[in-house]
Amino acid sequence: MLPSGLVRYLLTRHEPPLTRILLIESGSRALVEGLIPHLRQVWGCDVPIDLVTCYAGVPEGISRVYRVTDYASPQRRPELIRLLREQRYSIAGMICSGEPIMSKWKWLIAFRVPAKIFIVNENGDYFWIHRDYVRNMREFLLVRLGLSGAGAIRTLGRLLIFPFSVLFLLLYACVAHLRRAVNTSRL
Repeated sequence: MLPSGLVRYLLTRHEPPLTRILLIESGSRALVEGLIPHLRQVWGCDVPIDLVTCYAGVPEGISRVYRVTDYASPQRRPELIRLLREQRYSIAGMICSGEPIMSKWKWLIAFRVPAKIFIVNENGDYFWIHRDYVRNMREFLLVRLGLSGAGAIRTLGRLLIFPFSVLFLLLYACVAHLRRAVNTSRL
C-alpha cells in the first residue's frame, strides 16, 4: 500500500502528473482569491482546482467546493477524506497564515490525501513540503512558534519559567490548605 499525504512525496523529487489541484482554505479568503490566478498562470487554465473551506460562497475559478461544516460529525469526516482521495489530486495547497481557521482539518487532509503538498503563507508565497526545502520549513516553523527574532528570547524565557511557576503555585496551594487544616484542628 502506498503511503498517503505528506509522507508520499517527502523524500522523492518525483513530480506527480498534474490532474487536479486541491486548495485547503485555512486562512483568509483573500489569499485564495489571489492564489488562484497565479496557479492558473503556472499550471494552465484547464487544470481543475477544488477547494476545501469553511466559508460561504465560491471564489472565481473553483471547480468543486467541499465545506467542512457538511462533515462536522466524527462519523462524516471519513466520508470527506474518501471523497477527496477518490479525486486523485496530484498537488494540494495548504494555507498556513497564522490564523486559527480549520487547523485540524488542514492537517488531517494533508496526512490522508495522497498529493504533493505546498504551504502558502500570509503573503501568498509558497514552498513545497519536500526534503529540499527543509530550511524553508524550519524557518517557517520557527516564525510560527515565536522562536525567531527578538521574540525568541521572550518565548524561551517563558518556557523556562513555566515549570517553576507551576511548582510555586502547587506549593502555595499546599501551604494554604495545610494552614487551614491546622487552624481547623485547633478549634
